[in-house]
Amino acid sequence: MTALRPEIAEDQPTDAGQQGAVGLHESIATLLASRGQWRQAYQHLRSALDLVYADEEPQVPEQLRREVDRLRREHAEAREQSLRDSLTDSYNRRYLDQRLMDLLAEHGACRHGLAIALLDLDWFKQVNDTFGHLLGDRVLQRVVELLQQDLPEDAFCARYGGEEFVLVLPRVDAAAAVEIAEAARERVERHPWQEIAEGLRVTVSAGLAYEPAAEVAPERPAVSAEQQLLRADSLLYTAKQSGRNAVAYRADGRVRLAGAAAGRRAITETRVLGYY
Repeated sequence: MTALRPEIAEDQPTDAGQQGAVGLHESIATLLASRGQWRQAYQHLRSALDLVYADEEPQVPEQLRREVDRLRREHAEAREQSLRDSLTDSYNRRYLDQRLMDLLAEHGACRHGLAIALLDLDWFKQVNDTFGHLLGDRVLQRVVELLQQDLPEDAFCARYGGEEFVLVLPRVDAAAAVEIAEAARERVERHPWQEIAEGLRVTVSAGLAYEPAAEVAPERPAVSAEQQLLRADSLLYTAKQSGRNAVAYRADGRVRLAGAAAGRRAITETRVLGYY
């Protein structure tokens, strides 16, 4: 939506009151156009144009200000809803992809690392088969609540698809990333699931991919969001093959399991192209 005021300046001077009224009509027109309400948007642009060539100073109606505020709120709410998963209210894949690209673009100038934990519910098909899909939906909602607890500032949880979720942990070091992912796994394991249904038990497995700060590993090539997710997925597979209910990560060139799972001897590694 093109603003009117640059052209106005050459033809006729405008005072503060006129500029304010024109600006409000333009704001409403822009918001309406973003929602596809072209006729209403055009009407507001016509009103702005009429004010430009009015002989008297216009009075900005309070109702017009309220309409701008309402439309802005509705626009912000609609955008937020478009980035949320309808079942769990966590962020969705669209937000994950957008935010990861932004974070990786910032990563080169950041003094801290970026971690991505890909988590999958263990044996979730059995939960649905045994207890039904409605209870399965409740489990997914509760798991998201548990995953989101105690996350550091700027970290977030997103639904990757089905029963898979991603924890994105910006500006953390490797040790902190492992602690956060392991704490999330442990919260899920220790939750009193039997209060939802007798005999219900839920655990998650996770693969944690960590990208150190550029200044820590300057020789390390930059990775894309897809590459880091592939690395996390490979480590998730390792956690599953190593007994589930574990967080797999890479340190000093080796794959390790965090927390209580660290004592397990059988670790099945998978190789991902370009993994350090």
